[in-house]
Amino acid sequence: MEKSPDTFALYRIVGNDLYPRHKKGQTCENLKFILEHEPELENCEKKWIVNRIIDKEEELAIITQLHHHEQPFIHIPFHEEAYKVIEWDMNCLPDPGYLVSKEFENLDSEVRIRFIAAMYQLKNNYVMNTNGARNKALRDGRSRVKWILPWDGNCFVTRAAWKQIHIDVTASPHLKYFTVPMTRVVNNKQLLADEFTPRPVEEPQLIFRDDSIEEFYEKFCYGRRSKVELFWRLAIPGEWDCWKDDPWDQPRRPKSSEAGQFGAAGWTARLFSGMKKLEQDNKASFKQRGLARLEGIISTLRHVDVMIAGKSADSNTLSMYREDVLKGEERNYRSGKHLPHIDQLIADAKEAITRAPYSVTDKKSLPPSDNIHDYWHPAPYWWPNPNTKDGLPYIRRDGKRVPGTHIYEKKSDKYDRSRLQRVFDDSIILAMAWKFTGDKTYAKHGARILERFFIHPDSRMSPHLIYAQVRMGRNRNEGSGTGIIEMKDLYYYLDAIRLLKSAGVIKEDSFTKFKDWLSTYLTWLVQSPQGKKERMAVNNHGTYYDLQVASIADFLDNHPLLFETFIRAQSRIALQFAVDGSQPEELKRATSAHYCCFNFQGWVNMAEIASKWGIQLWSYRAPNGASLIKGAKWLLSYAGKEWPHKQIEEFDVERFLPIWFAVPQHLIKLPKSAKFPKSKYTVKPRFFPHDGVRPYWNLGLSRRDYH
Repeated sequence: MEKSPDTFALYRIVGNDLYPRHKKGQTCENLKFILEHEPELENCEKKWIVNRIIDKEEELAIITQLHHHEQPFIHIPFHEEAYKVIEWDMNCLPDPGYLVSKEFENLDSEVRIRFIAAMYQLKNNYVMNTNGARNKALRDGRSRVKWILPWDGNCFVTRAAWKQIHIDVTASPHLKYFTVPMTRVVNNKQLLADEFTPRPVEEPQLIFRDDSIEEFYEKFCYGRRSKVELFWRLAIPGEWDCWKDDPWDQPRRPKSSEAGQFGAAGWTARLFSGMKKLEQDNKASFKQRGLARLEGIISTLRHVDVMIAGKSADSNTLSMYREDVLKGEERNYRSGKHLPHIDQLIADAKEAITRAPYSVTDKKSLPPSDNIHDYWHPAPYWWPNPNTKDGLPYIRRDGKRVPGTHIYEKKSDKYDRSRLQRVFDDSIILAMAWKFTGDKTYAKHGARILERFFIHPDSRMSPHLIYAQVRMGRNRNEGSGTGIIEMKDLYYYLDAIRLLKSAGVIKEDSFTKFKDWLSTYLTWLVQSPQGKKERMAVNNHGTYYDLQVASIADFLDNHPLLFETFIRAQSRIALQFAVDGSQPEELKRATSAHYCCFNFQGWVNMAEIASKWGIQLWSYRAPNGASLIKGAKWLLSYAGKEWPHKQIEEFDVERFLPIWFAVPQHLIKLPKSAKFPKSKYTVKPRFFPHDGVRPYWNLGLSRRDYH
């Protein structure tokens, strides 16, 4: 090797800008600076890796610059189809229930973001492809030159820096690896001055001799020691030797047989990132850079998810009803093909108009707060204690409802639960009736319901559920986390609002105030003790919590919270479903048939919102083998048969049918003995609100091929 000529190939890997770590367009700006100002380097050819740029305009601008300066490059394209099949990494979870555990809830913000980034590491490895691109450069260079430099795209080499690198490398031809320390600059033009003095204290770049055996470990993703892992393997000392691994980090490889065969050579400069506050040479800036890098990775990958989801990924687009299917049904109806369900829908809408708009101020009893604007409803299965004089504290009787807590029953007007359900059901029916008839009379009444229940100061509901499902004598007479499920049908109410907005009957000021109400309620949902407790629920309450948060985040365009909720929901599949598809938590209940169908209906709705954003929960298979498809197959196998588990109340066997029509047909195959109707329109359109099936579920539904 000593007699072999010292030829070099410097590769720069040009990737995606990651805001807030980088300024948008900074990659192109730095590339331009290098191409215009970096000198020719003795015995060194320059080559570039254009590495999976997701912004096509940015990619074109980069390639155009390289062509203009006659620079050779290797293009590694970003393929949407390849990315689509990559899922979150559920294998990094310490256990299936980790995302809904107290341990996760108690993580500080910095550790939490590291964990969320770990969940994205498979997607990160494809999009950023940091070590993959470095290895591409290594393999390309080993066939042509003695020394290969697979460096980051923002590395700049001055004439003086290269001279020192060349001297140091050629002086130690017996070594296979060299580290090249980096210095940061906050103004690229500093590098053009002859008197520039480097302070190369940053994580170094590496030089490889062509017969070296090591490459970068591609399981280590960008932002989590992708280059440092090789430092450990080669026993290159540095501050990274003190860094501790998180439980979810990839395991390090053992020491290499070539460990210790390295030297140091010269220095290089790292060009400006566009974020001056992150470029200081101190520990605080180093820590901020790390957090900003992780935030940039996560936000970029969420952007890719949204981008790939396409035109459907829009807060104005219906989440539960397919607009193209609705248009077809509307066209058929207006051409004279009166489907029975639409006739019934309009009859229901005419009845809804006869009911005055509702308000929490209409209830006939006060909540423990004595504030009429606070939503109020006692826990349905909690009764006075027969062993105490005052009946306190209340005790639980599963399956036995307290009078007035069953929707629409006598005495339910004392509380707000029935009234809230009327808001949801009447509004979607009125909005759909307008959609099919074009008669704004229906839409205007829906807008009046919105105004009175959520907007007008004298009648609006307080944006919280502190007094939902109160267990008297407990928790200061405040509600429990389980009370949050009473707002479960908000998901389709938000579709009603979208329809009413498109009808032009909601004033812009009212729409803004409603979004403000939702935002305040969402904050309470995420941060309140009740919300945190419900988020950690392992049964149907956790499912419906996620459905509620996701539907609001979708409506408000809160993408970070939306995708965090999708991740948490997906992690619940391993928690809620056994390998055979059964639901152990729901089978514990006295009305287990109801709860198994109720919980699965929540999953149907959650999968619908997720699919709008390109997340396919139906096709996901958990590490333990559990899946929604197995859950559907297990549940639907009882359709038309006697339920073999505990069910102390009468059960509506038709509840299997909305689930059957929601499951993607190509993913499920049931025994021929299972009998289901061929048309969704032959099934009744309305179920009891406790069942979790949205009104007129069979209109605008197209997850399969229907007759």
